[in-house]
Amino acid sequence: MDSRRVRVVLSERRGGARPVRTVVDVQEGTGVGELLRSNLIGSQLTVALRFAVGTGLALGVLPVLFAMFPEIGRTELLGLRLPWLLLGVLVYPFLVLVGMWHTRTAERVEQNFADHVQD
Repeated sequence: MDSRRVRVVLSERRGGARPVRTVVDVQEGTGVGELLRSNLIGSQLTVALRFAVGTGLALGVLPVLFAMFPEIGRTELLGLRLPWLLLGVLVYPFLVLVGMWHTRTAERVEQNFADHVQD
């Protein structure tokens, strides 16, 4: 028998952590990465369209209501007629709130994407 010692190495340690394969796929533009990116873009587009349609409907219904029910248009609140108050003043805080809500939703979609990629 040979009396030499042999060192058996199951794996070699490397300095630093290896990137997760999915992250590499996204960064290098492989087929999987392209699919993941297109899914993220599609999700972001869906969120944006939902908010656009919802906001458009919310603001578009008001003039229709004022035309259908003229007595609403003659109602005064704080010295202003209701249509002027709603469409000329209160629309801006509404749009700021919708914008903040959209930003939070879009960031949540991106975070879900990042979590999925890193799993």
